[in-house]
Amino acid sequence: MSREFIPVRIAVLTVSDSRSLAEDRSGDTLVARIEAAGHLLAARHILPDDRTEIAAQLRAWVADPEIDVIISTGGTGLTGRDVTVEAHRDVYEKEIDAFGTVFTIISMQKIGTSAVQSRACGGVAGGTYLFALPGSPGACRDAWDEILVKQLDYRHMPCNFVEIFPRLEEHKRRK
Repeated sequence: MSREFIPVRIAVLTVSDSRSLAEDRSGDTLVARIEAAGHLLAARHILPDDRTEIAAQLRAWVADPEIDVIISTGGTGLTGRDVTVEAHRDVYEKEIDAFGTVFTIISMQKIGTSAVQSRACGGVAGGTYLFALPGSPGACRDAWDEILVKQLDYRHMPCNFVEIFPRLEEHKRRK
């Protein structure tokens, strides 16, 4: 069975206290890959490491019917300023536990045991997928090239995130 590609609309959020759009190499890495894969860049912002602001932006994008997927980069480490994971979890209805596990396995092959310092995560809210990636271009490349490019491609078998989009909110339908 052959399937046609279905482009998804993806928003990119960079979390950084020090970067501007002109210096956002991680965001640039994601945008280039999103567009090269045939998907649509729906929005792009940079926010400081502030849990309330990050969660508010995530919620606004989840509520936007023109956004299917949100990918953030930055703020997933262990320092006191790293609050992106907490902001994501404030928004998630369900966490995609295996995303972080698979990302760690991939990272181990590249950076060894330093991979334990990443708290990359994924989840679902309001029928939208959300992923929090570390703030390095290499981590963004790894997450996109090894996981997201496949899971966001309807042609990827045996299963992918795109084919279950219509079912993400089936619990809200009348019975």
